[in-house]
Amino acid sequence: MAYDKAYKVLAKQEGISNSKAKELIDKGLVRAQGKKVLIARGEIDDNTKFTVKDVAEAKVIFQDNDILAVNKPAFLTSDEIAKKFPKAIMLNRLDKETSGVMLFAKNEEFQKKAIKEFKLNNVYKEYVAIVDGKVIDEIEIDKPILTTKDRGQAKSKVDKKGKPAKTTVYPMFVEGNKSKVKVVIDTGRTHQIRVHLNYIGLPIIGDTIYGKPVSNINRVLLHSKRTKIFDYDFEAVEPREFKVYDFN
Repeated sequence: MAYDKAYKVLAKQEGISNSKAKELIDKGLVRAQGKKVLIARGEIDDNTKFTVKDVAEAKVIFQDNDILAVNKPAFLTSDEIAKKFPKAIMLNRLDKETSGVMLFAKNEEFQKKAIKEFKLNNVYKEYVAIVDGKVIDEIEIDKPILTTKDRGQAKSKVDKKGKPAKTTVYPMFVEGNKSKVKVVIDTGRTHQIRVHLNYIGLPIIGDTIYGKPVSNINRVLLHSKRTKIFDYDFEAVEPREFKVYDFN
């Protein structure tokens, strides 16, 4: 049995460059034997068969002379989305594996007004998540979050030295020991929803950093569904995995 680096084996299988293969693995799009391939340079059997997930396109929800709202797909970073709209100015970020509403300003005057609304916590931000655990009542989490960086990677935790953060969780439905919930955040700390839900024992399914990895799920099941700012109200359709998720 011969072994080689995972990205090299993938490159041969897919007929792509080594750099493209490494990029696909780093994005979390590659699976082998039902599990996500995590380390591009890891040694693997050179007869391994991979499956590669396609990434959906970023779709424009609405735009006018001041604002652009985009439905961000999972597996693309906020910066990658921003590059697709080079004349717009990014107003909010989503984690790579989080999908949903992203906002951009079309001019600097609107950008300044919008940033002020975010700082004043006047922007309504509603998410949908699937968590491990039963949620039958509304839950309010008001715990400060501290974010640190290690080798360029941000990681957050509940810590009294952190910044104020408030998350409200509303039950949608329960199946077995898993729940679909609506989540509204008053603040926007790094990884806020993922950290707060894990803190109260309701880790998000598919969250390999704070939550509960699942072999047949290759993304964090968190979606930015609705955002309201000024008189605008934007909604991003939930991806397929939120509607037909196999709770069993």
